[in-house]
Order: sequence, then structure tokens, then C-alpha cells
Amino acid sequence: MRRILHAADLRSRRLARETGLTAAQLAVLQAIADLGEVTTGRISEDASLTQATVTVILDRLVERGLVERYRSVGDRRIVHSRLTEAGATALAAAGPATSARLIREFERLPADRQAELVTSLEWMAQALGVSGEDWPAAV
Repeated sequence: MRRILHAADLRSRRLARETGLTAAQLAVLQAIADLGEVTTGRISEDASLTQATVTVILDRLVERGLVERYRSVGDRRIVHSRLTEAGATALAAAGPATSARLIREFERLPADRQAELVTSLEWMAQALGVSGEDWPAAV
């Protein structure tokens, strides 16, 4: 468990040093890239972050010129976000997300091994106090 957390921490620090972006900022940029022009709520779901956290991250990304926000023409209460050219460039420079690599490697495993890992990770999440409602809908 410590090795996993340590590896994730090292990856996050390296990304921050190389790109100037935190792992959470990269997750938000990736969510926008994957989903297109999108609401904060949808980014929150995709990136497994709270809407409040996403709002703060978006504020910083807008300040850096990596994301732009605009109001919906049909309903002015709805705010959409989209990547700027600089945002797309920053995301591309960061390389594939650790989670994408992990998912790719997981999919290579036989089904019985995948099931074992899922059971173990569910146990670990529960032991850490994460309930099923806190998990993303589709992983």
C-alpha cells in the first residue's frame, strides 16, 4: 500500500515539476478534453472531484489561459468550459495519465485476476473509509 501511495506521490510531483500542473488540474484538463465543452458538474463526475474543487481548479486554469468558460446560449445559468489551444498543448505535453496506463494494464489481465484485484481494491477503499456512494459511477 505504501509503495502504491509513494509511486502516485512521485508521479504527481514529477508531473507538477515538468508541467507546472497538479494531478488534479491535469485530471480536469483531461476530463474537458474527453468530454468536450462541458459543465462543472460533468467534469466533477468524470474526474471524481467535488464541484467545489473543480470550480477552484477551473479558476486557476482560466487564469493561466488553459481553459475558457462561457455561458450557455439556451440557459444563461449554465456555464460551460472548454480547452484553449494552450490547454490542449499542456495536456499533450503531460503525456498519458497514470490512470490511463493503469486501466490499459488492468485490461490485459485475465478476467479472474481482474475480479481478484477489484475485490481487493474494494476492501482497501472501505478500510480507508470510502463508501460505495463516493466511488465514480463508471470506472
